[in-house]
Amino acid sequence: MLDESLLDAPDALAQADRGGLLRGVAEAGARVRTALRNTAEAGVAALSPEGRPRAVLIAGSGAAAAGVADLVAALAGGAAPVTRLRPTGVAPAAGALRWTLPGWAGSVDLLLIVTTEGSEPGLALLAEQAYRRGCTVVAVAPRRSQLSEAVDGTHGLVVPMATTPHEQYEDKGTLAAGPGALWSLLVPLLALLDRVGLLTAPAESLQLVADRLDRVAERCGPAVATYSNPAKTLAAELADSLPLIWTEGTAAAPAGRRFAAVLAELTGRPALAAELPEAITAHGSLLAGNFAGGGTEPDDFFRDRVEERQALRARIVLLRDRPAGGLTAAPAARELALGHDTAISELEPEAGSELEALAELIAVTDFATVYLALAGGAPV
Repeated sequence: MLDESLLDAPDALAQADRGGLLRGVAEAGARVRTALRNTAEAGVAALSPEGRPRAVLIAGSGAAAAGVADLVAALAGGAAPVTRLRPTGVAPAAGALRWTLPGWAGSVDLLLIVTTEGSEPGLALLAEQAYRRGCTVVAVAPRRSQLSEAVDGTHGLVVPMATTPHEQYEDKGTLAAGPGALWSLLVPLLALLDRVGLLTAPAESLQLVADRLDRVAERCGPAVATYSNPAKTLAAELADSLPLIWTEGTAAAPAGRRFAAVLAELTGRPALAAELPEAITAHGSLLAGNFAGGGTEPDDFFRDRVEERQALRARIVLLRDRPAGGLTAAPAARELALGHDTAISELEPEAGSELEALAELIAVTDFATVYLALAGGAPV
């Protein structure tokens, strides 16, 4: 159960946040700026590409790497196919994971390696394999890590992962799970892919992303009361619910999938993500079954609720990155929710570029996830 009183107790939230997750979300804008400096110092802006790569391959471990691959694929659109290389192995431990290039990969392809650890032997072996095949290799990894040493100079280009001063004292496993890691890995790749012409993400646009993240941190910080804090409000609304995350728009789709993944990782809460209009048919049966908001038996006022576990009820979370006008499936989604007595929460970013809209949706849902984890008693 969610302890809603904790949401409006900043000191208690700070005490519960042993992993520094709130700080990680709040520092997202600073991470973007640090990542931009690291990217410039690594020489990405000075690159003179001879043309676009035929395909982009992305490898890495953990939820952050998966989220980066999904975001890059969405933002690159049809400029080039983006493929995530999924790890294999007998365990999720860094030493047991292995990655393999597809048979067609060669000198006209680009391999991007992202990791918050840099100690995975399999990623170093992948970089060596790509070098033998003639692939261009770019890695974003911690400084002085095994992967950085394996790639830097000889096998490709390394951009040091952006960190904050306190992180040298933190547990690396916690940092890898934290929302802040996403921007440390994503920003250098956006700058690189802008340079090779696969997407539009100049330094000026990424600075605007950092500014948008700062504004979200001001609106969603722990000192802001729940009634005026969209992240705390969303966290309270998701208490005892099965989130059905419905998205509309290019930027909203990967943000919704990331929201579902981070909810599972940090709160242990299941969530399902789908894009409109397909989400209406894909999840429609959930609104009429055991998770339906109005599908409960008549309430017995006199029953003992002390040891009773609250049943999960479906709640739609509608994420949109387009204005309310124009062609949209949102009215049909609202009508379906109303017809099944299902609650619905909506998030729509302020006006701005696609990157800014993406940043705002990710930041608000990251804050909401952390609040849900802390107030729900998750081991964070």
